[in-house]
Amino acid sequence: MQGKNLSDVIEAYLKKILANDEKVEISRSDIANLFDVVPSQINYVIKTRFTIQNGYTVESKRGGGGYIRIEKVKLLDNLDILDTLINAIGDSISQREGKAVIGTLLANELVTVNEADLLSAASDKQTLSIGNKELENEIRAKIMISILNHLRYKS
Repeated sequence: MQGKNLSDVIEAYLKKILANDEKVEISRSDIANLFDVVPSQINYVIKTRFTIQNGYTVESKRGGGGYIRIEKVKLLDNLDILDTLINAIGDSISQREGKAVIGTLLANELVTVNEADLLSAASDKQTLSIGNKELENEIRAKIMISILNHLRYKS
């Protein structure tokens, strides 16, 4: 566990549970008690590590019978996820978020390793370096959306 922060440990634990099932329903307070953290730490991990860009959908219900449902999505099985990714990207996406989208495409075998490398190079901050981070993120978003739209029609 050396070199890992608590968020990494919680993420690994949840991914281990998800390795056995496509969908898992957890109690925020149970996981928080297990790791001796406040429930907001669990919220943080889920919000930042289990995004649609990373290949997950999350449904949450607060309150006494509350739960968090995390589900792995398969892009090939549900083309609506491509639309969801496009909406999540919006008009701007950071390099880190772009890499997460590419990782999800690769994990779902929508692109090859070579194609993923090319996509990473095309959307890398060195490639898009124009001295304006906001504009770089907007251009990256246009590239990513174009790729996702192309994948929708890929046979």
